[in-house]
Amino acid sequence: MIRRILAITISVLCISCFLSCGKNSVQIKRMQAMEEGVSNPTTAEEFEEAIKKYQNRVADIESANAQIGIWYKLLGSRYLDKKMYKLALEAFQSATEYYPANQNLYYYIGACAGYMAAESLDYKATGSYTQRINYLKLAESAYLQAIKLDNRYTKALYGLGVLYIWELDKSEEAIPYLEKLLTIDTKHTDGMFALARAYYDTYQFENAVAMYDRIISSTKSDEKKALAEDNKREVLNASYGKK
Repeated sequence: MIRRILAITISVLCISCFLSCGKNSVQIKRMQAMEEGVSNPTTAEEFEEAIKKYQNRVADIESANAQIGIWYKLLGSRYLDKKMYKLALEAFQSATEYYPANQNLYYYIGACAGYMAAESLDYKATGSYTQRINYLKLAESAYLQAIKLDNRYTKALYGLGVLYIWELDKSEEAIPYLEKLLTIDTKHTDGMFALARAYYDTYQFENAVAMYDRIISSTKSDEKKALAEDNKREVLNASYGKK
């Protein structure tokens, strides 16, 4: 099976090479005819045989492309595990060429772009942060695409919320995504923390306090409960200062 897929893949690459070298469609059709043993059918039987052979060829190419897409996704996952974010990003991007409607791939692209933004340094000391900003924009668009494909995709909803709050200074835009997240996963503690922070940033102190109370009453983690209590006190102090 692997040999068959490799042979088909090589055939597809050969066709691409012909195209990139300026070969016309007539030459490509001749090559395909040679591979399939089909030239110029004239009788009904020959036409039926030609159709059958080319249908098999299409099915084989579809199978090969599907497998290649899976391999790119697995490769991206391996790179991500090793924190090789740039290579992971490139692999996931390649996978979308075979699975353009897979929301998981766009989530991983968003995550990798976020990591790359965090690691983007101004090595030439130019004072420009263009590369970092571009990675953040890529992360945002990838998360939005994932949500467009699946509007209940909690990982992307949370990832976008975090991106807006801590990277893009858009806490107000994070709120609807995080609120929706908590209607889907009511026990998403990290989502609660993020939403409470977004409320705090936008001076919605009562909502922030209520969210921290929700964490305190629902979490089984002593560490998270203590953090929520500390944050609640900070919000209350800020609200009293505002008054």
